[in-house]
Amino acid sequence: MGFIGIKILSCLRIMNLMIILVMLVLEPNGVLGSRHLGFISHGDNGAGMCASIVAAHGYKCQEFEVKTDDGYILSVQRIPEGRIGGGGQIRQPVLLQHGVLVDGATWLLSPPEQSLAMILADNGFDVWISNIRGTRYSRRHVNLDAKYSEYWNWSWDELIVHDLPSVIDFIFKQTGQKIHYVGHSMGTLIALASFSEGREIDKVKSAALLSPIAYLSHMTTALGEVAARAFVGEITTIFGLAEFNPKGGPVNKLLKFFCAQPGVNCYDLMTAITGKNCCLNSSTVEIFLNDEPQSTSTKNLVHLAQTVRDGVLSKYDYGSNYNLEHYGEIKPPKYNLGDIPRDLPLFLSYGGQDALSDSNDVETLLDYLKFHDVDKLHVQYIKSYAHADFIMAINANDLVYNQIISFFRNYA
Repeated sequence: MGFIGIKILSCLRIMNLMIILVMLVLEPNGVLGSRHLGFISHGDNGAGMCASIVAAHGYKCQEFEVKTDDGYILSVQRIPEGRIGGGGQIRQPVLLQHGVLVDGATWLLSPPEQSLAMILADNGFDVWISNIRGTRYSRRHVNLDAKYSEYWNWSWDELIVHDLPSVIDFIFKQTGQKIHYVGHSMGTLIALASFSEGREIDKVKSAALLSPIAYLSHMTTALGEVAARAFVGEITTIFGLAEFNPKGGPVNKLLKFFCAQPGVNCYDLMTAITGKNCCLNSSTVEIFLNDEPQSTSTKNLVHLAQTVRDGVLSKYDYGSNYNLEHYGEIKPPKYNLGDIPRDLPLFLSYGGQDALSDSNDVETLLDYLKFHDVDKLHVQYIKSYAHADFIMAINANDLVYNQIISFFRNYA
């Protein structure tokens, strides 16, 4: 995220932000939210994703619940075949993993001929869609309530250790096959970090990474820079804002505060966050803005902000003393992406207008992969694409998805 023409917020502005946040997160009686255990949150009370989105297009769809080893209950959907059937044949499983502040529905908001999930199903794949903890369909836990802070004590480290392995293991047990993986944005980050530690490698056949996020030093979204450079995550954590709900009152006020900062234009909020997308259908964008964004933990955004500010990919930084307690060392351990197995087939696609997955940062990622087997690393660059184009562009099927299908078939 390259910081062109924008200065770091002054100490005075940060103090003002801290004061505002205290006012935002205090309950009416003037105390921070209370703690509570033992109640299971049931998340969205309406229809599941299959009934509300997929079935309407004529596809079979199955709903599953996957429990992680730390007690979170994740919603997973399966589209086992295309609209024309073909259920008798063996289909290769593909897992679609969404990014931050959205959920699995982002793969399904476009019409079937433009939706990667449905395109894959129509091309003979067994499609699985994951929803990480805290999103609309995955807000349950065996004994924690999503209303309270204990539920939200996690960052993308926990997604690597708990969520991703649990979902991959579940699919492997259901199908008896290794999976193809597709990640977008943070969905690429958790995959890359996981692969670097050798997690689930024996159950993954290949991985397609869209708008890959690993190194974020050149991020060009002014809104994202202001948030990261203001240490917003640490401040909101200190003052008890455990759930970062973009549709909630406190975060909405916080967003307005950011948008008022010099150099930040939030008139077009999607562009302010993702860059200038070239090829979005206005009706799909409207559906997206009505459906998203989803909650995440504030701690997760802190971790992403640390990646922006520190320029390295490492585990969550608790501060020197707590790092010693947590990791046994002063600084958090780094994820070394050079340790990703060199024979793991990878397809990376990135765009020239992407404000989050900046081309310079992708080049840094590719430098870590410079010893990868040449015939196992496939890189695509689309000059006109920004962050959201990879999941919602009207021409993504021709430019990106057909290449992904060919890539998967090469490693069947």
